[in-house]
Amino acid sequence: MSNRDARCPWCLGFPDYVRYHDEEWGVPSFDERHLFEMLILEGAQAGLSWATILRKREHYRKAFDGFDAERMARYTPKRIERLLADPGIVRNRLKVQAAVDNARAVLQLREDGHALADYLWRYVDGRPVIHHFTRLSEVPASTPLSDIMSRDLKKRGFRFVGSTICYAFMQAVGMVNDHLVRCPRHRVLDRG
Repeated sequence: MSNRDARCPWCLGFPDYVRYHDEEWGVPSFDERHLFEMLILEGAQAGLSWATILRKREHYRKAFDGFDAERMARYTPKRIERLLADPGIVRNRLKVQAAVDNARAVLQLREDGHALADYLWRYVDGRPVIHHFTRLSEVPASTPLSDIMSRDLKKRGFRFVGSTICYAFMQAVGMVNDHLVRCPRHRVLDRG
């Protein structure tokens, strides 16, 4: 993108934000591991800046076995304690335990006959919801749809999946296109 000012203003803070905005944020993802990773990272971000999580993302991938839900579901209390001593991740006991619990919830979904991608994308009928916001102040923090997703995931044993986290997740994985209309990425993603 040549016109820096046309980008969504939230991403202009540092190069990792710009790269994430330009290459990943809002791109529809149906990849099970990526969806699981983003669900965990959005939960880890609660109360923190996304910049903090982006800086730690590669270390998260190593610490959490590439976000392999099967491996994570088998983490023992001893493994959780080692994670809590790892300065490369957010060392919050509730968030680390939630990541393990969410891995177990993903496996339960599979046992119940649901692929994670199909399960999540059903909230938007399998296609991105395209918004046409002109100002950052118009972009909601949550929606009735993210409320429904949050309640449903919690019933299935997922944790750190409040409505705001769910909406941020939906934005990140392209279930909704919340790039501002002047942003070149809005047009690219609107074309599919």
